[in-house]
Amino acid sequence: MAEARFLQRKSVHRAITLALLLLVTLTMTSLWAAPQAEEGTGIPAYNDGPPPKGTKLPPVLAKDQLWGADAQYPYQTHAYELASKIPAVLHQQPCYCFCDRMGHNSLHSCFESTHGARCATCLKELYYSYKQHQAGKTATQIRAGIIKGEWKQIDLEATATVN
Repeated sequence: MAEARFLQRKSVHRAITLALLLLVTLTMTSLWAAPQAEEGTGIPAYNDGPPPKGTKLPPVLAKDQLWGADAQYPYQTHAYELASKIPAVLHQQPCYCFCDRMGHNSLHSCFESTHGARCATCLKELYYSYKQHQAGKTATQIRAGIIKGEWKQIDLEATATVN
């Protein structure tokens, strides 16, 4: 009799453990399957327009907050300087490292932390966006170029002198 109760408790404990494991697995996989800005297109999250008037975007990390591997190359810290000059443009761009699956909502999000310094995709898209903005392109035109993959042609070693 005591042995039967022990086996019954063990079975209940095993069932609860499996249920919790299933719950945790479903929760974690849903974070990676976050909806994208244009469902079914493969385009990562971005914002259709600039932030509404009176809305302040989170600050871009200051370059002096980067150190170690995040500041190993001049183009890493320089990118943060440029990002701080065009926050509304970056807010409207997708990021093809697909960091929207981690909660980012645009390329701007990448430069609110050290993520942008560690990611060649983020860095190339930033430099592409900045150069296109300097050439007079709108955020929508820049986004179209990013979606076409034009940012892939950026040579990071040659970007540290972009002003």
